[in-house]
Amino acid sequence: MNVESGPVNGLVIAAPSSGSGKTVLTLGLLRHLARSGQPVRSAKAGPDYIDPAFHAAATGSPCYNLDLWSMRPSVLEHAASLGAKNGTVICEGVMGLFDGTVMEAGSTADLAEQIGWPVVLIIDAAAQGASAGAVLRGFASHRPGFALAGVVFNRVGGERHRDVLREAAALAAPDVKILGFVPRAADLSLPDRHLGLVQAIEHNNLTRFLDAAADLVSANIDIEGLLDLAKPMRQRGDKTNLPIPPLGQRIAIAEDEAFTFRYPLTLEGWKAQGAELSFFSPLNDEAPAPEADAVYLPGGYPELHGYRLGSATRFMDGVKKAAGKGVTVFGECGGYMVLGKGLTDKDGARHVMAGLLPLETSFAKRRLHLGYREVELDAGAALGSGKVLGNPGQRYRGHEFHYATVTNESPGAPLFKASNAAGDDLGLVGLADGRVMGSFIHMIDRMEYDD
Repeated sequence: MNVESGPVNGLVIAAPSSGSGKTVLTLGLLRHLARSGQPVRSAKAGPDYIDPAFHAAATGSPCYNLDLWSMRPSVLEHAASLGAKNGTVICEGVMGLFDGTVMEAGSTADLAEQIGWPVVLIIDAAAQGASAGAVLRGFASHRPGFALAGVVFNRVGGERHRDVLREAAALAAPDVKILGFVPRAADLSLPDRHLGLVQAIEHNNLTRFLDAAADLVSANIDIEGLLDLAKPMRQRGDKTNLPIPPLGQRIAIAEDEAFTFRYPLTLEGWKAQGAELSFFSPLNDEAPAPEADAVYLPGGYPELHGYRLGSATRFMDGVKKAAGKGVTVFGECGGYMVLGKGLTDKDGARHVMAGLLPLETSFAKRRLHLGYREVELDAGAALGSGKVLGNPGQRYRGHEFHYATVTNESPGAPLFKASNAAGDDLGLVGLADGRVMGSFIHMIDRMEYDD
C-alpha cells in the first residue's frame, strides 16, 4: 500500500457515451506507455471489475477503482495514489462524461473535478462530420467552470473526414486541444457477454490485441501532447482509511475464470492490516488452504461453469470442512450463489452447490439487478459471525450487477438491510448462518466504522 512521494499526475479519458471506443483507446495508450518504458499506472472510474483486468494486462500493474459514490474521500484519494511513481495515472471514465447515480451526481466529470485531473474526450465520429463539432461544444460548455482539456476523434474515415472534423472542432471549442484522429479498426473490438466484456483472462490473443491497440494509438494520437495535459491530484491529506476489514488473519481466496470479481484495493487493504492471502482454483477442484481462518468466494461467472463446480468435490468438501471448523466463509454475488444449495444454468440444468446457505438461484430465469447499494449489517448476522464485518448497524457501500434470480432464499437469517443510491428501501438481503455469510452485493467501502 505504499504511496510514492511527490505529486500524483493524472488525467481522465472520457466519452459522450458508452460504446465510443474509450476502453480500446485507453488500453492502447496504456500499452504504448508501458512498452516504451514510461512509468504509468491506470485507474477506472466506477464499480467495474472487467475493464481494470484489461488495464492490468496492458501495464503489468494493478488498476485501482475510483468510485465517488461508494468511497469515502480519504479512501478515494488513497486509491488514486497507490503505486504512483513519477509518471502519469490514466483514469478511464465510466459511461458518458456527465452520467451519474442520480443525474450527474458521482459522474466521471464529478470525479475529475474532485481529484483535479483534466479530461480528454473521445468522440465517435464514425457517423458524423461537422456535427461532431456541436457535440464537442456541448460537452465543453455544458457545466460552468468545467473545462475539457483535449479531444480525440475515433473511427475516422479518410483525409477529407479528418479535415472536416479538425475545422469543426477548432471553430466549436478553440480552447480544447485536438490530440488525434484514430481511423476505423474493425479488428480491434472486444467481445462481450451479459455482464460486459469477455474477461481478459479468457482471451487467447490478448497480448496481440493490446500491442495492436498500442500501435493504432501511437500512430494517430499526439501522446506527448496528451501527457502534457496531466496535472497533479488535489490531495486533502486526510488520514488513510482502509476500506473493508479483513475476514481473518489467513484468507484463502477463490481465483479463476469463475471467480475474478474482487477489488485490488480490498486485497491490498487486507494485507496492509496484516492478513496473509492465499489463492485456490475451484474450477481446478482445489480446496482452500487448510490453515486458512477465512475463505473468500468473490463474484464472477459460476453460472457459466455449473457442471464443473458441481463436480469439484475437493473444492466443495474443502469449503464445507472449513465451515464446519468455524472458519469464516464469505461469498459475494457469484460466490454467494455457490454457497447455496443449487444453481440452475441457462439450459435449465440444476447443479448441486455447497449447501451452506438456504439459497437456490437460477440463470435460466434471468432478470437484471443493477445499481449502487448501501447496506447495514443486521444485528443477528453481526453477533452470529463474531462481528467479522463489524458491529450491528455497521454500514457499507457497494454495487449489485447480475442477471441471476433467487428462486428460494429461506429460511435463514438476513445479512444486511439494503437501500439504493436514491435512498429507497430494498429490504433485507443476503443470508448468514454463523460465520458463513454472503449476498449479491459487491462491497467497496465501509462508512464510519464503529470499533
